[in-house]
Amino acid sequence: MSVAKKDRHVSETPATQWLRRHGVAFTEHPYDYVEHGGTAESARQLGVDEHAVVKTLVMQDDKAQPLIVLMHGDRQVSTKNLARALSVKSVEPCSVDVAQRHSGYLVGGTSPFGTRKAMPVCVEESVLALPRIWINGGRRGYLVGIAPAVLTETLGARPVHCAL
Repeated sequence: MSVAKKDRHVSETPATQWLRRHGVAFTEHPYDYVEHGGTAESARQLGVDEHAVVKTLVMQDDKAQPLIVLMHGDRQVSTKNLARALSVKSVEPCSVDVAQRHSGYLVGGTSPFGTRKAMPVCVEESVLALPRIWINGGRRGYLVGIAPAVLTETLGARPVHCAL
């Protein structure tokens, strides 16, 4: 990573404000956002394992109740397993407009921290076994590095097994 990129300042986001307010230690990792690049692109630019880059997905249950799902960047969510874990009939991704309305973030920059609407958060349980994770900091092209325990201990995320 170039020195200029490493030293580039990123202004506060609702996510970083939330992290600071809750006393969470985090590192900042800006990168050059690439449309449809996803976690593979951010992991490549930052030189980290895509498995440790956690994507934030806004989904909804069969009653249109929104929830956030945190998943390894290189894995997909089994909506069938997630619905079973949540004891609901079904779970599906929200449309882009609905996801942005619930979260307050642009898709591609969605963070589980500081969302516009309080939503339950589920995390793939194997994410919690990682030594460190990189997760969206509330803007496209910006990840924060945190200890995975923050997800359950501070955010209140519910561990589930929902990876395909």
